[in-house]
Amino acid sequence: MTGLFEGERVVRHAVTVEAPVEDVWWAWTTDAGIRSWLVDDSHIELRVGGPYEWYFYDEDAPSGRGSEDCVVLGFQAPTMLTFTWNAPPHLPEARAQRTVVLLRLRPSDEDGEGGEGMATRVELTELGWGEGAQWDEAFDYFDAAWASVLASLAKFFAGDDDAPRD
Repeated sequence: MTGLFEGERVVRHAVTVEAPVEDVWWAWTTDAGIRSWLVDDSHIELRVGGPYEWYFYDEDAPSGRGSEDCVVLGFQAPTMLTFTWNAPPHLPEARAQRTVVLLRLRPSDEDGEGGEGMATRVELTELGWGEGAQWDEAFDYFDAAWASVLASLAKFFAGDDDAPRD
């Protein structure tokens, strides 16, 4: 779901995953966690100002592999994480700046397929978009990309081992 927030563009997506909040927190806030379901390499240090970097492109130059120079802005374990984010390398004007991502994890009343009642609602919001063609392209890119990321997270916790990483 995307929309406007007091005149600002905002990317919003949510998914319910079949796992307790603590497991989902681990999946987002540790190198081992993010590497278990999304990327092959990362650099995450869970502290204010610590790196929050996911590397998607091993063969690219260090400044074009992923979310280099993104940082943790704040957190409340195990339910809230904020971090900066950058645009893909093919959008250099937008990539030179940062947006902000807010991740909220909430215990869900929805039972997972296992019926154990240990589900987590994952809510992701990205804001701080600039103006212009590259920012428009970055917004559209991440509107689709974050939906895919959350779908991958849900597949991982559902135990869909055959599902490729998106």
